[in-house]
Amino acid sequence: MCRCPWLDQSKADYVAYHDEEWGVPVFDDRKLFEYLTLEAAQAGLSWYTVLKKRLNYRQAFAGFDPVQVAMFDEAKIQRLLQNPGIIRNQLKVRAAVNNAARFLEVQQEFGSFARYQWQFVNGQPLLNQRQQLSDYPARTDISDAFSKDLQRRGFKFVGSTIIYAHMQACGMVNDHSLDCFRRDQIIASYRDLPALGTL
Repeated sequence: MCRCPWLDQSKADYVAYHDEEWGVPVFDDRKLFEYLTLEAAQAGLSWYTVLKKRLNYRQAFAGFDPVQVAMFDEAKIQRLLQNPGIIRNQLKVRAAVNNAARFLEVQQEFGSFARYQWQFVNGQPLLNQRQQLSDYPARTDISDAFSKDLQRRGFKFVGSTIIYAHMQACGMVNDHSLDCFRRDQIIASYRDLPALGTL
């Protein structure tokens, strides 16, 4: 069974992430906040490093409920910085709390974070033609625009490379390689996508 060229197929949990999650369109706000938080934590590290700590993050960050995370006080932040189950980088931990508050502001303005996020691709996943590892960009014009807008709104750790990884993970772009078995499966699911205005 063919899979994407970036995937280390010797790691069963990595394979499961690729086969079950990566590139599937996500419209659930809590899931989007989870991805944003984990992708910010990834900065300078491998995604697999973060993936292995995902359950610990879920526990430490209140199931990725942005309402609860936005209320984390200094004492809670200090406890998180002592938690060996997560990446104990002070800037990243504080960014997660800040980003939760900014996330809620976007929800308030747009009705949902999903509606805000998906507007950057007009509510439809972009279908790319990737064949080999060198075909995958680190960033695109759209991730540049999305990143700049998030930064303008006060989000942290949302550079264009991080945001392109976010777009790939939550299906705003379909970057499964042409020979990957998941590419066509995900394309087939597009007929059930919600309209942008309903998000």
